[in-house]
Amino acid sequence: MSTVELTLKQQPELYLETEKITPDSFAGKSADEIAALDVYEGNLTHKLGDFFTISGTPGQTAQDTVIKVKGDLLRIKWIGAKMTAGKVIVDSNTDMYTGAFMEGGEIIVNGNTGHFTALGMKGGNIHIKGSAGNYLGAAYRGDWRGMMGGVLRVDGDAGSDVGTFMRGGEIIIGGNTDVHVGTHQEGGKIVVKGNAKSKVGGQMVKGEIIVFGTIDVMMPGFAHRDNIDLEVDGAKATFKRFEGDLGERHPKSKGKVIYGQLYIKA
Repeated sequence: MSTVELTLKQQPELYLETEKITPDSFAGKSADEIAALDVYEGNLTHKLGDFFTISGTPGQTAQDTVIKVKGDLLRIKWIGAKMTAGKVIVDSNTDMYTGAFMEGGEIIVNGNTGHFTALGMKGGNIHIKGSAGNYLGAAYRGDWRGMMGGVLRVDGDAGSDVGTFMRGGEIIIGGNTDVHVGTHQEGGKIVVKGNAKSKVGGQMVKGEIIVFGTIDVMMPGFAHRDNIDLEVDGAKATFKRFEGDLGERHPKSKGKVIYGQLYIKA
């Protein structure tokens, strides 16, 4: 794989929208052509090269391209958005929308990410080695399609509204979460290895939520069914199994009602 390295040389005054920082956009281009790609600061259009020093050469295809992004990226949005293949390595914290609508490939963030990370993610793998903000793997505001596929791993904590309207894929959080986990969830799996606050699985229809720690306040729409042994992300434990949200509509399969599954370590 061929590598392109971006190093931030000038901070934007506002926030910089950089949807073009993807292997798909870089593949087959020269460094000058990459530098000429558009980025946006408020209502102003700039060039990527106005803010980043660019070195290296991409592959001819996205699959053969690695992008390394360095510098203080707390004002940089949309890194890796809509990428379909290749690899992006971010050696910093980032702002919002990292990996939004991603379809394939891999993103590694050696730091924290802002809100709406992996928004509407469809495929690929994201590994955040720090913590993530609110609306991780969730739907865009006003939409009902959250994360649909792929694997999203956060080593640290996550904010509120994890997996809102989630429909597929897997989210693994190594630490704790804030309120609202799996709200309106209709598929997929959310694993919380730490503690969750409240409103876990509210209006959940299908899918799984697995919590290794505690939940401060349980939703009243979940009923305890039994205790079962599970192996989750390489760890074996006994979990209390709940079904819900009982107040929601639920589909049937072969005449049997399908409920969301909530597991809490016993």
